[in-house]
Amino acid sequence: MNLYNQLLEKKEKLAVVGLGYVGMPLAVAFARKLNVIGFDANEQKVALYHKGIDPTKEVGDEEIKKTTMVFTADPSKLKEAKFFVVAVPTPVRDDTVPDLTPVESATRTIGKQLTEGSVVVYESTVYPGVTEEVCVPILERESGLKCGVDFKVGYSPERINPSDKEHVLSNIVKIVSGMDEETLEVVASTYELVALAGVHRASSIKVAEAAKVIENSQRDINIAFMNELSIIFHKMDIDTREVLEAAGTKWNFLKFQPGLVGGHCIGVDPYYLTHKAAQLGYHSQIILSGRRINDNMGKFVAENIVKGLIKQDKTIKNSRVAILGFTFKENCQDTRNTKVIDIVHELKEYGIQVQVVDDVADAEEAKSLYDVDIVKLKDMGQADAIAVCVQHDVFRGLNREWFDKHYCDTQKLLFDLKGMYDKDSFRKAGYYYWRF
Repeated sequence: MNLYNQLLEKKEKLAVVGLGYVGMPLAVAFARKLNVIGFDANEQKVALYHKGIDPTKEVGDEEIKKTTMVFTADPSKLKEAKFFVVAVPTPVRDDTVPDLTPVESATRTIGKQLTEGSVVVYESTVYPGVTEEVCVPILERESGLKCGVDFKVGYSPERINPSDKEHVLSNIVKIVSGMDEETLEVVASTYELVALAGVHRASSIKVAEAAKVIENSQRDINIAFMNELSIIFHKMDIDTREVLEAAGTKWNFLKFQPGLVGGHCIGVDPYYLTHKAAQLGYHSQIILSGRRINDNMGKFVAENIVKGLIKQDKTIKNSRVAILGFTFKENCQDTRNTKVIDIVHELKEYGIQVQVVDDVADAEEAKSLYDVDIVKLKDMGQADAIAVCVQHDVFRGLNREWFDKHYCDTQKLLFDLKGMYDKDSFRKAGYYYWRF
């Protein structure tokens, strides 16, 4: 009897290591079909799960309360599992070098508990070669077992999109891979239990790793092109959004939009690929050019806010600017790797007083990571300029009357980064209006 059948008959257990935005939805889905151990080294997070609280907001408290998953921060519980899924973050350091510390730490934890006949599958985004060249030696060293003989490995890149309720685990195709045909079939069959749209069997682990890392690199490059167009068209006094709407009438025009590129994927994954390429003697040109453009968009926005204040005869020092939205993407509480902080820092360098407003963001996290105090919409003060930086649903309902009462005087400056509001309506009302 192979491992898949043993899992299905609940004679063996599956463990998900890393219960964050990616791991938790995956673990909950598997727990509907299998015996699942949900492990996270963060004891406080595990304590919340035990109370039926979902700090990620990805599956909701009710799902946490009714799941059959066993939550634990005790590594020894992992000895009960035979199929492991590693879903921990893969960030970059300040110098953009990949930081494999979380993956290596999770691998050591699993290695210490690994038993014969196990399969370890990695979901974390990495450059090609990490699973077999970095993780396997750690597993062997910690367990004393031999890969390919005593245990097997696979790779299935995560495709969870935080706060996206349309593209979810059940309706997206999952890439799967294994170190050999037997492992591939076990991994594919197991993931087919939760990836109802099907799986794509990659020919090798490295192909699967490469597929993941280029998905977000492609988006990064396309958004960088849009951002560069926005910079150019602003110099020409042309509305970028109107240009894109016109160009979008052609059937094969790719409808990307300019914007801030933060988060854990698009702004991070390209550096994994370029790092590996540099190790092999090739220095990326297009990928890193796109990264430079996107990394500078916060400064570009701040500079345009300052220019707008000057055009409206505002005194820059001690001007008050309200920043609406601080998370890395819309309707998501996560502030890690947000690019809105670049706008905040740049404005403060001009001596501008910045108030950050966000009803969705994790305020404690923002304070801890950035020393930023976040207030709710109801507590927002008056400002010389308002910049709406994130497309939260809570901001969509704000009308012109709401904005009118939050300005210091009759000179009203609105920086609607994503074009959420009617440009013509605000300009007719005498607003200084700006968007990407």
